[in-house]
Amino acid sequence: MEETEGSYVLEADLPGVKEDDVDLELRGNELSIHGEVKERERTGILRRSTRQVGQFEYRVTLPADVDPDQVNATLRDGVLRVEVAKTEATQPRRIQITKG
Repeated sequence: MEETEGSYVLEADLPGVKEDDVDLELRGNELSIHGEVKERERTGILRRSTRQVGQFEYRVTLPADVDPDQVNATLRDGVLRVEVAKTEATQPRRIQITKG
């Protein structure tokens, strides 16, 4: 997970997983990712397999300053990228000093 100036970014490797097989949920400040790696259909006799199949789940607790209405997720080239914006109140603001 990475923190930028305006958001928190989480990247997860999900090789071979389709968008329809992944569910994201944000409850308060807890983000959960769960889904399933399905076994692909084969036409021959399976001699050996090193690929794991089955359900998976990942949970992460984000800091309390997340904006649940501004969450973006993309799944591209086997990498799920979730970006959760920070609330406006926690954005840094430059304060100008006046001569007094």
